[in-house]
Amino acid sequence: MGNSPVVVAVPARLESARLPGKVMADIGGQPMLRRVLERCALAKGVAAVVACTDSEAVRQAAEGWGFRALLTPQSCSSGSERLACVVDALVAAAGGDDPQQTLVINVQGDQPLLDPAIIEAMVERFEALDRPAVLTPVYPLAAAKLHDPNVVKVLRAQDGRAITFSRSALPHVRDLDPDQWTSRTTYWGHVGLYGYRADVLAGWQALPTSPLEGLEKLEQLRLIEAGIPLLTYAVEADCFSVDTPEQLDQARSLVAQVNC
Repeated sequence: MGNSPVVVAVPARLESARLPGKVMADIGGQPMLRRVLERCALAKGVAAVVACTDSEAVRQAAEGWGFRALLTPQSCSSGSERLACVVDALVAAAGGDDPQQTLVINVQGDQPLLDPAIIEAMVERFEALDRPAVLTPVYPLAAAKLHDPNVVKVLRAQDGRAITFSRSALPHVRDLDPDQWTSRTTYWGHVGLYGYRADVLAGWQALPTSPLEGLEKLEQLRLIEAGIPLLTYAVEADCFSVDTPEQLDQARSLVAQVNC
C-alpha cells in the first residue's frame, strides 16, 4: 500500500460568532491564521496546506504568505461544510485524483500553537488503518475540566471508535460524587482536528440534519447520527484554541514566551 495524498485544509471564517475577525488578529506581529498555516506546513507527509475562507481579503492575505487559498460560501455552518464545498480542489491540491485514497485534514484556524506532530500522527494512522472514513485526536482530560461545558468530551469504545461527543461528562458514574469520577475511568477531551477520507467529506452535504448537532453545537455529531464511524487516537494534550478575548491575550503571552 503506497502513501496516500494528504492536504491540510484550514477553514477560516472571518466573522466568527464569538470573536469576530479573530483569524486575522495580531499575535506577536503576525496574523493568527498565518501562524496556523505555518505550523501546519512544518508537518511531514503533507503535500499542501490550503486556507478555505469566505473572505476575499483573507484569501489574498494567505496567498501573499505563500499558501494556496480557496473562496467558500459565507453560508457554511461549520468548518467541515466549508471544506466539503471545495473538496475537489482540495484533492487536486494534494496531488491526487482518487477521493477514496486522499486524506483531507481539517485544522481549525484558531490554533496558533498547533503541534505539527499531531498532523503527522494522523497521517501515519490513516495509512496503518487502511484509510478509515474519519480520524480525530483525543487527549486525557484533567478532572478540573471534566464538567466545563466549553470542553468537548468524547465517549470512546475499547477499539478507539468514538461513540458520541458531548459538552457533558461521559460516562456518568453512578453512585459516586462527580468530583471523583476520574478515579474510576479515563475521560477524553476532543482536540478538534479531523482527518477525512475525501470521498466521505464530499458526501457531507447529503448527510441528514442532526438534532444532536443542533443541541450540542458540535458538527461531528452529524457523522455519528449518520452512522459514519469516527476513529480516535490519543495524544498527550489538547491544542490551545482562541475563542475569547481572554484566550487571545493568553495566546499573545505564550508566543511572547516562546520568542524570548
